[in-house]
Amino acid sequence: MKTINLLAFACLLLAIACDAPSKKEKEDVKLYEPATTVADPVERGKLLVNSIGCHDCHTPKKMTDHGPTIDPDRLLSGHPASEVLLPYDKETAKNYALFSMGLTAAIGPWGTSFAANLTSDDTGIGTWTEEQFLVAIKEGKFKGQKDGRSLLPPMPWEFYKNFPDEDLKAIFAYLKTVKPVENVVPAPLPPAM
Repeated sequence: MKTINLLAFACLLLAIACDAPSKKEKEDVKLYEPATTVADPVERGKLLVNSIGCHDCHTPKKMTDHGPTIDPDRLLSGHPASEVLLPYDKETAKNYALFSMGLTAAIGPWGTSFAANLTSDDTGIGTWTEEQFLVAIKEGKFKGQKDGRSLLPPMPWEFYKNFPDEDLKAIFAYLKTVKPVENVVPAPLPPAM
C-alpha cells in the first residue's frame, strides 16, 4: 500500500512541476507578427520579401563553387529574357517539375512558366497599381487583370493570398522601391506534346 501512495505522491509532484501554461500564457503566444510590428510599410515589405521566398524564383542566380547564389545586380528581375532553355526529355516533364539553372523557369505538365519581373521598371511592376497587385496575389491573375489568365506553377499565390491586405500592400510598397531592371520576361509555353 505504501508503494502505491508513494507512486501517487510522485505523480502529483511531477504534475505540479510540469504545470500546463495558464490561459493567459496561451493568449500571449503569437505565431504570426501582424504588420504593426514594423511601422514603415516599405521596411515591412522588405522583411516579408526577404523571408517568404520571393528571391528563390524571381531573382536570377550566379553559379558558384557553393551552388547558386542570388545575383545582386538583377534582384527580383525575373527570368532573363536572354536565357535560352536547354533541350529536355518531354516524357520526364509530364511527371516531374524541371527548373532552369537560375531557378527562374519551371517546366512541368502545365508547360513552361517563367518568373515575373517584380522590379519597379515598366517591364516589371512599374506601371502596376496596388489594386492590380492585390488581384494578382489574392486571385492568382496574371498582371492583376481580373479577366486575365491564371498564374502558373510554381507561384504559390494560393498561400500568399492568406496574408492580411496590410502585408500585401507593404510588399507592393517595397517592390516599388526595388532598383528597376529592364527585362521582358518570355511568355509561358504550352505543355510539350
